[in-house]
Amino acid sequence: MNISVVGLDLAKETFHVACLDDKGKLVKKRKLSRAKLFPFFSKLTFCTVAMEGCASSHYWSRTLKQLGHTVKILPAQHVKAYVRGNKNDFNDALAIAEASRVPEMRTVAPKTIEQQSIQALHRMRRSSVADRTAVSNQVRGFLAEFGIVFPKGINVLKKRLPEILEDAENDLHYSLRMGLSLKLEQLLHLDGVIDRLTTEITCESKRHVEIKRLQSIPGYGPIVASCFYSEFGNGSAFKKGRDLSAALGVVPKQHSTGGRHRLLGISKRGNKYLRSLLIHGARSVVNASTKKNDPLSLWIQRLVERRGKNRATVALANKLARVGWAVLTTGKTYQTGYATA
Repeated sequence: MNISVVGLDLAKETFHVACLDDKGKLVKKRKLSRAKLFPFFSKLTFCTVAMEGCASSHYWSRTLKQLGHTVKILPAQHVKAYVRGNKNDFNDALAIAEASRVPEMRTVAPKTIEQQSIQALHRMRRSSVADRTAVSNQVRGFLAEFGIVFPKGINVLKKRLPEILEDAENDLHYSLRMGLSLKLEQLLHLDGVIDRLTTEITCESKRHVEIKRLQSIPGYGPIVASCFYSEFGNGSAFKKGRDLSAALGVVPKQHSTGGRHRLLGISKRGNKYLRSLLIHGARSVVNASTKKNDPLSLWIQRLVERRGKNRATVALANKLARVGWAVLTTGKTYQTGYATA
């Protein structure tokens, strides 16, 4: 039996495969348990295995590549259009196989173990920061109910809360003081978690040559550079820097028809966390450009004067994303002259 393409519908325990021949005809479909998936592909002759970009897709990509298969990870939103009939696991697997045969179908670059590990650290840190913000907002809300309000900022809260708990003249009941003291301990614990994760990310940044090179770019610190590397790896998934910045969502969204070209605001596609980090890094470069006279700073100053600070910041983020791609693909560090060429 000649099998050219296998569509694999991933799951936790039960997997479904649809096998196509060279002409795109369905020749086999199977329902496999997790224990039987590896033996099934180990017996197949070398072929193309396609799957959607989802949980465990990068793991299975690395595993199947070790068996000699060619692996394609497809964006789920692009596979959706190929599902025919009712949605079920076999139809999903068939749609994945058919979508992978389209020549212009875009694929997701498989991540290495190091990339996934750094990405996991970033997600842990991000969720811890969100938890800390939620706790601080909750404490502020409780205190506001008793007429106790103080300025914004997590540091202000941590400084003032012990004073409020020790003040015997306010209207706080004993049980509420006990609950707020527990919330203060939770805030301090989350601070420690965030600091530990930040330290670990910084240490990981020192172990990878690619991340070190990225940090030579203005606006790229250990956090931005490591997140950029975990998302794009060596940048080989994109033919040019413009494709990467488009995937990141820092280019104008297009809505053109009938020869009339209409550009809107930035598309905000891709990883919003990395996009926000990159824009924050660009904002720091824009703020510092007023005191410099190098070519990049002069370009920023002219852009701010012509288009405003916010648009200039996003435009610089677009440029920094393309520079990041160039640094990853060429193996060179940042060179000032090329940024404004």
